[in-house]
Amino acid sequence: MRTVYLAAPLFSEAELDFNRRLRDEIKKAGFNVFLPQEDSNNIKDEEHRQEIIFNKNMAGLENSDIIVAVIDGTDVDSGTAWEIGYAYAKGKPVLGLRTDFRTLGIEGTVNLMIESSVILCKSIPELLNRLKAV
Repeated sequence: MRTVYLAAPLFSEAELDFNRRLRDEIKKAGFNVFLPQEDSNNIKDEEHRQEIIFNKNMAGLENSDIIVAVIDGTDVDSGTAWEIGYAYAKGKPVLGLRTDFRTLGIEGTVNLMIESSVILCKSIPELLNRLKAV
């Protein structure tokens, strides 16, 4: 079974809920999912917390076959953008989910470097169909 790394902002209850919902949909489609908010954030060691989270997320990226990145908002979350760039440089397929209808006008849907690094999907059903084809 292939593994998906779910890169997404995780700073509000709405984002956390959406990420869990998306994880569940991806699992139903037959994939394992590494979800950083649950798979790397339960750290008791406060002194080394950031280092541990970073290392767990790096291992999650390395061990994943595909990256799904939530790229909603006026600008892509900086951590998500980093994960997209890292995965792209490693040659891993990256599917970008953008359910937000705002665009950058004539410049594109999102930042050029992000848009050129992902397979852009505009809905969860489209994402799930493309995941199966990757």
